[in-house]
Amino acid sequence: MINIKSLIYLLFIILAIGCKNQAPEIKIYAADDLLNDLTYAIEKLEGQLTASGGNISIVSKEQDANLKLELVPQANTDAEKNDGFSIVKNENTFTLSSECSRGLLYGLLDISVQLSDGKDWNHIEEKSIRAHHDFRAIKFNLPWYSYRSGEHLALHTETCKDLKYWESFLDMMVENKFNALTLWNMHPYMYMVKSPSYRDVSPFTDDEMKEWETFWKELFGMAKARGIQTFVVNWNIFLPENFAKIYNEADYMSEEGDNHIGEGVTNEHVETYMREVVTETINTYEDLTGIGITLGERMGGMTSEERKDWVNRTIIAGLKAADREARLIYRAPLSAGTNNGGSVSVTTEKLTRDAIENLDLEEDVWISFKFNWSHAHSSPKLSIVHGGMLTDTYWEPYSTKYKGVWTMRNEDFFVMRWGDPDFIRDFLDLNSQKYIGGCIIGSETYIPAKDFITKEEYRTWDYAFERQWLFYKVWGNLLYDPNTPDQFFSDALAEKFNLSDGSDLLDAWKLASKNPNRLASFFGSTWDATVYSEGFKTNGGQFIDINKFISRNVLDSSYVNIADFVAGSYDKSIQTTPIHLADKAEQQAHQISKIVNAIRANGASAELEIELTDLEFWANYGLYFASKVRGGIALEQFRKGKMDSNDEAVRHLEESKTYWQKMAEHAEKYNVEVMPHQFDKEFSWRKHLEDVDKDIVIAKISEIE
Repeated sequence: MINIKSLIYLLFIILAIGCKNQAPEIKIYAADDLLNDLTYAIEKLEGQLTASGGNISIVSKEQDANLKLELVPQANTDAEKNDGFSIVKNENTFTLSSECSRGLLYGLLDISVQLSDGKDWNHIEEKSIRAHHDFRAIKFNLPWYSYRSGEHLALHTETCKDLKYWESFLDMMVENKFNALTLWNMHPYMYMVKSPSYRDVSPFTDDEMKEWETFWKELFGMAKARGIQTFVVNWNIFLPENFAKIYNEADYMSEEGDNHIGEGVTNEHVETYMREVVTETINTYEDLTGIGITLGERMGGMTSEERKDWVNRTIIAGLKAADREARLIYRAPLSAGTNNGGSVSVTTEKLTRDAIENLDLEEDVWISFKFNWSHAHSSPKLSIVHGGMLTDTYWEPYSTKYKGVWTMRNEDFFVMRWGDPDFIRDFLDLNSQKYIGGCIIGSETYIPAKDFITKEEYRTWDYAFERQWLFYKVWGNLLYDPNTPDQFFSDALAEKFNLSDGSDLLDAWKLASKNPNRLASFFGSTWDATVYSEGFKTNGGQFIDINKFISRNVLDSSYVNIADFVAGSYDKSIQTTPIHLADKAEQQAHQISKIVNAIRANGASAELEIELTDLEFWANYGLYFASKVRGGIALEQFRKGKMDSNDEAVRHLEESKTYWQKMAEHAEKYNVEVMPHQFDKEFSWRKHLEDVDKDIVIAKISEIE
């Protein structure tokens, strides 16, 4: 027989559970103009509540609310308004505050995620976050009139004209707290407006231009609703092809293929046209945040001062003539001389600094530098920018007119997935000085739109960027908050692949992702084609053969190349030897395989199998790298008379072939065997088996020099 005390206690527990699981009713209070900026987040929260039987309402009186939204004073007036946020509970009411509406948007989305994870409304986690970097952008090269050309870019055209694609991409961005989308094109303006004085040079009819206008306004509007700034960025001096036909100028615009390097042309027609299209673009698209400029490419033959003056007379003048303020991304000059080869000088740095500080713009200018040129994922340590190494001219003394932005180019992995939060944390630790305002993440030779890589029968996603979901998750969230713990990413892995714990899988991704970093640091690189890490390729799409592998200079001075190591020409106290690199690569490869086998033993979904196969690829890549390093050392020692036989070199290189064969097998399991790449129209790992064989032949026929 149940006594009365037990019955009351049981009833109390039932009621408590019922109250805890009761669907929440959220009553929001905020100023009307603030609510207008938060429609996207409120709709997301409402959708979450509706799914669980709750509801949301906007109240006109503060005392009726249980969620108050408020803006707080800006803490650091030398920076942007910080888009971090604070959630504080006072009795039964939460207050969500931020310096800007974007921070409130992030806070509302955070509350929505907490509720979706099963938290009771009254137990929402209180937190306070300040954004680490103000500018967290994605670099997106548009496929029309693209900087480079080829099937691998052109095939994205229809996808990139589809607003459904952009809705999905922008949702990914706001989820991962990227707050700026930079759209790159040789001459974006002709797809956006017609010049009042030169309407005849437009390639589009008025009706076609209306279609473009509708597209851009929808895109920029969707971005603004998600708190995402938008910029169009061009190279100079590029014009519509019809300009050459009608005005007999800029005939290089009529050339087929790559025409982005060389001398440009300027005159009164060119300069008037450029000023007008910039002004028209800013006036036509009120939700466009700003523009970006490049002092390079088709500006050969012009000195740094001439380039600066041209930009001031055209693009900057057009920006200032607009009816409203617009932000500016000012890319650091790509060349200190009159050619296009890429160079730096203190004189050019002083000239550029002076130019930016005297632009007389209301808001800070973002001045962009390529971090480790085209291969930002090589090393977290800055070794080079486009053209050489910077001095402290831009930063000493400190300027209140601009902030530096690192452009983090990825030309190293597109097919295989990547995700190493430790690399990003190390990068931020080393490169977050007071004068740095953020980063732009993206590629020149790859567009994350149409998935042309995955075999159709295995693709369970819509777009290419979804293949690299972890790449965007680690970059975006850590740029926002470097203290984001590994648990956040391992939980995301566990949720995506229905695992009880995703920490081992995250560890595997950390280890796997060190492979392309390792090669790009060890095998010195500059512009796009100097190294394509996942493909083990270099200039002109050539395979990195054993001779190049031995002799190429390193990018990261923490390392020493094989030739200098064998010669003993290195600092033994601070430089990592090739032997150590090989041992580390092999050790980590075995760790990856061990984790993959353990996960498989517990069962893996079809989608998880695809990512596990990528991990197997990287494990064999690490073993290939280790064997090639050891083979290169033995071969160089033999050539320098330090070994009596080349047998060891041959043995290591023959061993490396077995790993390359496995790489090809893993790559082909879920991906097409042959795919277009910027520097190889028919790229595949399998075809390079011939080059792997050639390494063995090179070792066999080598003689002592």
